[in-house]
Amino acid sequence: MFLFVLGVLVLSAVLSLQSVSFSYPKRKALNGICFRVEAGEKIALVGPNGAGKTTLFLITAGVLDGYEGEVLVAGHEPGQRSQDGDGIRDVGIVFQNTEDQLFHTTVFDDIAFGPLNLGLDKEIVHQRVHSVMETVGLNHDLETEFPLHLSGGQRRRVALAGVLAMEPKMLLLDEPSSDLDPRGRRELVNLLNSLEITKVISSHNMDLVAETCSRALVLDGGELVADGPIQDVLGNRDLMMKHGLEVPAAFQ
Repeated sequence: MFLFVLGVLVLSAVLSLQSVSFSYPKRKALNGICFRVEAGEKIALVGPNGAGKTTLFLITAGVLDGYEGEVLVAGHEPGQRSQDGDGIRDVGIVFQNTEDQLFHTTVFDDIAFGPLNLGLDKEIVHQRVHSVMETVGLNHDLETEFPLHLSGGQRRRVALAGVLAMEPKMLLLDEPSSDLDPRGRRELVNLLNSLEITKVISSHNMDLVAETCSRALVLDGGELVADGPIQDVLGNRDLMMKHGLEVPAAFQ
């Protein structure tokens, strides 16, 4: 999205948060969060359990409302229709538990679900399904398979393909390596690094984010306590220990 300010062309952020706070009935989950995400950035969102990472994702994706402050996704509030009017697709979120995202009887139907609900022509949907399956490295022979019968790595790819098929401007990935073995984790790293789309990756796997991200945000107690180049942030042993995290092997 482009904005004209006093005759100057300015590129707006893909995501902008200004003084964002959110409370559940018995606790405050976020407190005055401020940051911007520019197009093409690869950002790690890290912090201990209960830091507010999932809450932040759900607000950004338009799932949670009732927050204080301002959240803009591609220039508009979360959950509103994309500026081109084709549907709610500015943000794509891949949840930690892929079973929560896969609910059709075939891989093809799961990937096609989002684009079909955008009202796209069936021929276009077929083209998108085939294209994103190639992008994430899924064999087309799997189109008729039951998603929950696939391996953890394959399920993760199906869930990601379903999000990419909606052509979002930004991907949110919540613990993307949680159910993967070492081979699956390596394949995931290679896949994520091949995607040019703007990404925010929430993970406790410091090695994974060190290999896939260039900037790190650290949340703790609902507050943003650090924001900077990933090696400067995750390589800061005192900072990491203070907030219950570990320095990734690459930065030791």
